[in-house]
Amino acid sequence: MKKTLLLSVVASTLIMAGGDIEPVAVPVVEEVSNWEFGGQGVVYYQTVENADFLGTGDSGLFNQTSSLANAGIQLRAANKDVAWGIGAGVEVNGLATLGLENDVVSNVMQNVGRADLRGGWISQAYLTYGIGNTSIKAGRQELPKGLSPFAFSEGWNVFKNTFDSILVVNTDISNTTLVGAWVEAANFNGIGAGTDMANFGKANGGSGIYMATIQNKSVEGLTVTGTWYYGASTDSIDTFGEDLNILWGDAKYAMNNFTIAGQIGTVMSDEFTVANGFANDDDTLAFGLKAGGKFDMFDAALIYTSVDESGLGVFNVGGVKTPLYSQLILNQDFIRFDSDTFVAKAGMKALGGKFGAAFNYSTVFDDVAAGAGELTYTEFDLTYKTKVFNDTTTLFAGYIYRDVEFEDSALAANDWDDNVLRFWGRYNF
Repeated sequence: MKKTLLLSVVASTLIMAGGDIEPVAVPVVEEVSNWEFGGQGVVYYQTVENADFLGTGDSGLFNQTSSLANAGIQLRAANKDVAWGIGAGVEVNGLATLGLENDVVSNVMQNVGRADLRGGWISQAYLTYGIGNTSIKAGRQELPKGLSPFAFSEGWNVFKNTFDSILVVNTDISNTTLVGAWVEAANFNGIGAGTDMANFGKANGGSGIYMATIQNKSVEGLTVTGTWYYGASTDSIDTFGEDLNILWGDAKYAMNNFTIAGQIGTVMSDEFTVANGFANDDDTLAFGLKAGGKFDMFDAALIYTSVDESGLGVFNVGGVKTPLYSQLILNQDFIRFDSDTFVAKAGMKALGGKFGAAFNYSTVFDDVAAGAGELTYTEFDLTYKTKVFNDTTTLFAGYIYRDVEFEDSALAANDWDDNVLRFWGRYNF
């Protein structure tokens, strides 16, 4: 919201002229500030049927040991022209538990690495400058998935993850956007007390990751995007390895109420390890197809994605989600590695909001998250989202069912399924 300082002085002067009395108005003096201020307040609750965060052996929906919650406050300020065309922005986040960890929950959705499960961090702090059709943004900032598919800010948690980076955007070429970026560090958008949103870890051993993206809309209805990431060799081998190269392409065509889209990419690295000890130096090849449409108050889509046998898989530098079309609420660990995934989605606008339903079926050939052996993963999501109080507040409710079944009968004891409920509310001011 823009805060404008307005000083208005109106005076009437009595002037005696031929017996007439005439009021004279003093001109209005106006002082305008270029700063824009805003923020949001968030409450977040999730309960997982089979989770046991306290290790008590007890679990169940709405059980304290199976539930997580946060309350958060975000404040931000931005100015596109502080001086000499230089803009600036800053955003700070704070998290609390409202004391719910004593009786209602046992863990949090987000944390800042503190044992008391509360604290804050600077999520954005940047400078901007424009030269003709080129804009430069340097500092801590959000990155969009549409232009940066392997290093993007995820909006599913209390607050988004952000990146210490330099971003350059140019639109000199008609219907074309050119983007260049250097990502030096990122925090990690995970779940639980062990996460630390205040910790911005160095990318690629401190050498950073370079990105170049080109997006073209020359053909009406068609958006084509291509992205290349590069991470140079470092002495310290981390998750992203040596000589990381990622090539990713996405094409979407919209005609009337119908949309078709395709994505394809490869992740290549000479040498790497990951935290759970799984190592595989095969390059990743992934692709996806999507077809959907909108019909009055309804929408629907069919999706297929495939990721071949590989080590790094498809990932996000700053979080747990993927850029795959098949990404749903909780399926990321089962679609990002060696897998074939089918998704059907549908939505309906009703009762002042939108209902959504999605069904995921994945065949996972060498799953890292759940152990060796082929398995099938099924997920069903049912959601409702609405805006209230003059659209200042967004409310969300979601139900997720998950089922894992191992194909090898010797691993049948590892089969599991559970139910998850998620609720949150955001008030924007």
